[in-house]
Formats: sequence, C-alpha cells, structure tokens
Amino acid sequence: MKHANDNERRLLVSFSGGETSGLMARVVKERMAHLYDRIIYVIANTSQENEETLVFADECDRHFGLNLVWVEAEIRPEAGHGTRARVVDFTTASRNGEVFEAMIDKYGIPNRAHPHCSRELKARVVQAYARSIGWAAGSYDTAIGIRVDEIDRISPSAKEHRLIYPLAESQMFPSSKADVNDFWARMPFRLRLRGYQGNCKWCWKKSLRKHLTIISENPSAYDFPERMEAEKGHCGAGDKRRVFFREERSTADLRRLAAITKFTPATDDARQYQPSLFSPFLDVGDGCEDTCEVDYEEAA
Repeated sequence: MKHANDNERRLLVSFSGGETSGLMARVVKERMAHLYDRIIYVIANTSQENEETLVFADECDRHFGLNLVWVEAEIRPEAGHGTRARVVDFTTASRNGEVFEAMIDKYGIPNRAHPHCSRELKARVVQAYARSIGWAAGSYDTAIGIRVDEIDRISPSAKEHRLIYPLAESQMFPSSKADVNDFWARMPFRLRLRGYQGNCKWCWKKSLRKHLTIISENPSAYDFPERMEAEKGHCGAGDKRRVFFREERSTADLRRLAAITKFTPATDDARQYQPSLFSPFLDVGDGCEDTCEVDYEEAA
C-alpha cells in the first residue's frame, strides 16, 4: 500500500552491527523487498565500536548484498546547528574516538542522566543522511533490530514514528535470542565478539558485571572514556564535572572495583543463551544487549 504522503514506498533499515540486526537485514532483503519500492541499509559508526563489529558489518554487506551505507556524525560546534551525516566506508570509518570526542566537546560526557550519545551519533546522523537523499521525515519506515523476546523495548508510539520491528512483529521469522544464535552458528561467518562485549567497547549502559569482566580481560578498552573524563569532564554547560558510568562511577572507579572485587564473570550469551541467574546488583543495566539500538523517538 502506498503511503498517502508519498508515491514511493521507502524503508530505511537501521543496521547496528550486531547479530540480531544482521539477521534482520537478511530477512528484509530476502522476504520484504516486494513491500517497498526502495530500501536502504544504513550503519552509524560512533568511532568507539569494537573492530569486530565493523568487520561483521562489512561481511554482512558483502554476503547479503546490502549496499550498506556507512555514516558518521559531523558535529557542528556552534549552538543552533544540528548534527550532519558524513558518508564513509569500512576502510575510512573512524576508529579512534574522533567522532565521539567531537560530540563530547559540544554536549558533554554522556551517561544515564545525559543519554545523548545514541541520539547524536546514531539517530540524528541516520536521519540527516535520509534527508540528504531527499527522504523527508515521515516519508519512510525505519526497521529496528529488536527480537520478540525483547518486546518490552518496542516503542509504544512506533506507528506514529513509522518504526517497524521485522523480527518481533511476525511469527514467520526467527525471533528469539536462541534463534539468532542458531542462525549464525550455521553461517560461514559471524560476529567475533562474546555476547557481553557488545558493539561499543565500553558502553555506559552495560551492567557492572559486564564492565568488570571486560576490564579484567582487556583493560585498554576503557582508555578512551578514562581520557575523556580527565580532559573533558567539564564539558556540558551548567553542569558539575561528569563521569560516564552508573552510580556516578568513573572509569578509575571501575578499574579499582575490577581489581578488588570477587565476581563471577559475565557469560557469553552469543554462543549459549540462558536466562541470567546472577545477582541484581551486578547485573542492572539500561538495555545494552548485543547492540545499542537507535532511539528514533528521542531524536525527533
């Protein structure tokens, strides 16, 4: 059915770089192409993704024939000027925190009280790219990689914002975490990360157990947030000095906790999924699973 406000049926697939998102892209490509006149697949690189995420996105692009568009935020420091999209590719994508740091310079360090990283580095840059190709707001659907077992993460105003969830809205498609794991186990490639590592190296939304596990295994993964706290904690008008992590913990606090706390490491649910039996204290999180899915409502 053609939309009343546009003669072309359009779909923007928001590809996050995780395995659920990769499966969604393949499902859209193979089973939903007849529903739209034009489909584009877009990934927003924050410059703090794990390298394995970028490699996986490139492999999905080549294997599934997505013609994936890579974009990065172009942060304009002047007040009143919104985020723009810069088109890059797998080779030229920023990998050393350049994009993230530019966002901090303008908006300050993101954390639970100031969750603007997804807004500026993912949602708004994807929307800016859509505008740059003539797709006005409201003229296209956006597909989000959320599974049926994440039903609580589906937006209550999805229809208003034209958000669709292919893996959660149809019983035709593989839709649970176990289904996703089974699909990728049978593929010739997959995301070479443990489930708790996630796409962002140190995402502040991770549970404390995940942070302590990653720091213990790879301390350098937290070098960037530690440097940002030291150099740019003051950024953000009218605010006290900021840190990234829950309970107003700094990166140094996490390093100390990892050194002195006896804890059971996080499990790799990308290979063997089972409900968590861990303690609530260490496993409180803000929805950071394999990926940080884009909140397009917040960016509206």
